[in-house]
Amino acid sequence: MMFKRITAFFLILVCISHSFSQDSKFNLDINYPTPIDDNFVGINFKGVIDLGFKYHFSTNKVVNLGISVNGGLFKRPKSDRLQPNETSMIAIQPRIFTQFKINKLQKLHPSIGLGYALMNFNIRDFDGFNSQINASENEGGININLSLVLDVSEKLYAQIQYDFIKTKPDAGIPDIKYNTKINIIKIGLGWRL
Repeated sequence: MMFKRITAFFLILVCISHSFSQDSKFNLDINYPTPIDDNFVGINFKGVIDLGFKYHFSTNKVVNLGISVNGGLFKRPKSDRLQPNETSMIAIQPRIFTQFKINKLQKLHPSIGLGYALMNFNIRDFDGFNSQINASENEGGININLSLVLDVSEKLYAQIQYDFIKTKPDAGIPDIKYNTKINIIKIGLGWRL
């Protein structure tokens, strides 16, 4: 149900965007995020949706420079639970990016971005007396983003993104790959406003 509402909201924004000029430097993205690799996010969470916003503040014949932010929702599948708890993760990823222009492949735009990822984990659990217990925890770390955009039309594009996030473990948690390195693939569509 939530996915349908977010998709409807995105489609409304796309329709409204026709009132903007053709030279607008704003983009909206909707993606399906998939955590990969053997780590605490990849094993425990499934992607629900990722929404992105990009602003190109400088353009020339070779590159576009800009800022972007993505917000992703991830849930722990019910089938993976031994306990009756609900766990979700919200990832906010602001970054700066460089998008390259390739003369021979004008519809293809690779980019690289650098930023920070803030992840909020929310746990709603129930104790033995059916009382609800809520807990929240934040993690964060450096985020490197690689992206490949393919123009479908002047306004619409398809994209695939890879995010690498390196976190610093809390005291008492081993500094190993499982606890500190997160990999996410995102596949989606975008609209130039």
